[in-house]
Amino acid sequence: MKTATACRFDIDGEMTIYTAADTKARLMPLLAQCPVLEIDLSKVSEMDSAGLQLLILAKRECAQRNGDLRLTGHSPAVLEILDLCNMMPYFGDPVVISSQAH
Repeated sequence: MKTATACRFDIDGEMTIYTAADTKARLMPLLAQCPVLEIDLSKVSEMDSAGLQLLILAKRECAQRNGDLRLTGHSPAVLEILDLCNMMPYFGDPVVISSQAH
């Protein structure tokens, strides 16, 4: 039985229209080679719809390859967009809101 090894991808700074192309260029190769991908969002300082679209793309690509995408460390900026767009159920990741997030 083959076990899936998780790859980790950390995003530090903005996930906006200004950084989406660069982040996508770094993310896509991992999506192609990692059956399980964990994206750490704890250092995301700002997120807009382009950042959200990138996360949706990552989830879709993982699903097409029968892989698994895990989002972790949701920063306040990420939580705000996911909540505003009602996307938390779509990603299905456990969200732990610390007392510092408020």
